[in-house]
Order: sequence, then C-alpha cells, then structure tokens
Amino acid sequence: MPEPDVHVVTSAGILIPAHSKILASASPVLESIIEATQNRHSSGRKIPILGVPHDAVSVFMQFIYSSRCSEDQMEKYGIHLLALSHVYIVPQLKQRCTKGLAQQLTVENVVDVLQLSRLFDAPDLYLNCMKVLSNNFKIVKKTEGWKFLQNHDHYLKLEILHFIDEAQSRKKRTRRRKEEQNLYIELSEAMDCLVHICTEGCGSVGPCDMDPGKDKGPCSKYSTCYGLQLLIKHFGSCKNRVNGGGCWRCKRMWQLFRLHSSICDRSDDCRVPLCRHFMTIEDRRGSDVRWSLLVKKVASVKAMLTIPKRKREDELRMDVDHQIMRSSKLQNVAP
Repeated sequence: MPEPDVHVVTSAGILIPAHSKILASASPVLESIIEATQNRHSSGRKIPILGVPHDAVSVFMQFIYSSRCSEDQMEKYGIHLLALSHVYIVPQLKQRCTKGLAQQLTVENVVDVLQLSRLFDAPDLYLNCMKVLSNNFKIVKKTEGWKFLQNHDHYLKLEILHFIDEAQSRKKRTRRRKEEQNLYIELSEAMDCLVHICTEGCGSVGPCDMDPGKDKGPCSKYSTCYGLQLLIKHFGSCKNRVNGGGCWRCKRMWQLFRLHSSICDRSDDCRVPLCRHFMTIEDRRGSDVRWSLLVKKVASVKAMLTIPKRKREDELRMDVDHQIMRSSKLQNVAP
C-alpha cells in the first residue's frame, strides 16, 4: 500500500496514520473533512476523532480497513462504536453494533442502551430494548437506570409505558385469535368427520347400508369423530327435539348440519342429512353477516389445512419476520 497521507488524532493525543482514499470511501463525513484539508501539506493533514477512548478509535479504524470487529471488542467498545458509526455514517458498522449490543442487553443496562438507541437513531436496537423492558418491567423498575429516567426523561418514560400497554394488548389479541383459530380448526375437522361418518360410517354410526361386520381401524381424528358420533346418536333419539322442548345438543347438531351445507360442494350426491334442505333455505332467505363470516373462516381454515405442515410453518415464520421488520421501521422515533 502507499504511504499514509493523513493522521487521525484521538482524545489521548495519539496519531493514527491512515489513507485518505480509504477513509473517504468508508464515510461521507470523513470524505468532507479530508476535502476541507486538501490544501494542507500531506504531513500536516490531521482528522480529529475525539470524545471516545483511544482504543475505541483504533477499533473503528480497524473496521474501516478490514470490515471486522471481534466479539471482545464489541463487548468493550460497542457503545462508542455505535456513536462513531452514527456520527461518521458508516452503515455496516452501525448494523454490526446494533446486533452486538442487542445480544448484550440485560435488565441493568437496557434503559441506558435504549436512550442511546434513540440518540443514535438505531430503530432495531430500540425495538429490542423495548421488548426486554416489556418482558422484565418489574425488575427493570428497581434499577438505577429506571430511577434516573423517571426524574430526567418523562417523555421516554411515557413512551415505554405506552409500548408495554400495546404489547399486552397484542398478546391478548394474539391469544384471542389463536383461540378462534382453534375453534375454526375443530369445526373444519367436524365437517370432515361428518362426511366420513355419513358416507363410510365410523364405529357404530353410519349410513343405512354400512357393513356392520367391517373391521374399522382407529379414526385419524378420533376425539372429534367420537364426540360427533355421540352427538348424532343423541340427535336421533332425543325426545325434547321431537316434542319441541329445545335441546341444546340437538341445536348444536342442527347448526353442524347447516354449516356443512354452507361449505358442501357435492350437493347432488352428498349423503349428509339435511344438506339439500339447508341449501334451499339459504338460497331462498340468504344468511346473516355473522353466519357468512363463520362459513368463510371455516372454509379458509379447511383450505389451509390441505397445505403441508412444514410449508405452513415457513409461511407463518416469514409473516412474523415481515411484521417484526415493519415494526422496527415504525419504531424509528428518535427525536
């Protein structure tokens, strides 16, 4: 390599020889400083990088030349390197610092790192800090960092409390959606079992032409299928249904027959009881909005279950990653 033509001055007064072209290619800020010193003699061109320890500047220069930074260096000078990467606009180093500092987060330092992530415009690190705070808030409230924050930064305190409230709301919504999804899956399985029972027969329940001597293996959806068989047996012999007493088990069976007819695509040769009856009623009267939404959800889950499990998990993981990336962009709120 050619001889160094500039020197970086650290806060300790030590000179670090460097090459102006390499510095200029790594940082637009350093490029501007170098252009401003072009009229000076090469031996007198100095670039001050002050405010951080000398060793942190050495690591910063090492990264500019090699794009490398060890875990030990990141642990010692991660905060200083984040500041340098922000001030001198070195995106690759900033990304490395964001990941390194996120791995070093603890309940003791999370408040301090959060403040720095806002100051140095690091939204990914900001989001990681908020997650640690939300998950360990009772412990974080006892730290000195939180006590200092309460007395000196009320805006950030409110921001944290708002994020925690939103996180709890998201958990409730996720839990509610999961419960609803499980219900739709159970209904979808019940629809498959209903067709299976009325077409082939299962256990002691089946169509009139079912071979009673045929040996049937265990059903793949045993719990759902067995419960549906008991419901069908009750529906066939319940006196309250016949006398108009309003049996809730019979009403449930009636709703399952109606739901099947709403998603059935084999009306001509379908062997499920009352399928054509309900189709005629729905065509004549139409269905209400809530029932239409239920039918749509069950049909959607039924289609989703045909996708292989591994593919569904991959798609779900990609969707979660997309939401996290979107959230990190929305969290870019540094003042």
